[in-house]
Amino acid sequence: MEITLSPIAYINSTLNDKKECPKQGHEGGIEAQVIIEPEYLDAMKGLKEGSEIILLTWLHKADRTCLEVHPRGDSSRPKRGVFATRSPDRPNPIGVHKVTIKKITENTLTVYPLETLDGTPIVDIKVAMRK
Repeated sequence: MEITLSPIAYINSTLNDKKECPKQGHEGGIEAQVIIEPEYLDAMKGLKEGSEIILLTWLHKADRTCLEVHPRGDSSRPKRGVFATRSPDRPNPIGVHKVTIKKITENTLTVYPLETLDGTPIVDIKVAMRK
């Protein structure tokens, strides 16, 4: 089976180095822009400022050979398999980011809080489920 993903958008962020990125958005995430590719503009219909969405990203700088990590990069903690962590380094580096839409203009969503590198591809956007 072959799986093909194509970016629908890209992140415009001031974060340029993996070491700058907070572990999670709520731990120091920044405001950033989601730049939607022109062919997906109709898919933005219904999105509203103030709404929570889930960004599914392709963590393009991840180590795809990594199978075990020290949780949160803390070497005093025993290693765990990446499937038991939220490490960006993993065989298929899909990131999951819950953010709030602050502003919508043409092909851009301004969102907060986001902990993702500039240029990170987005493979999907979903509305956040309510409890």
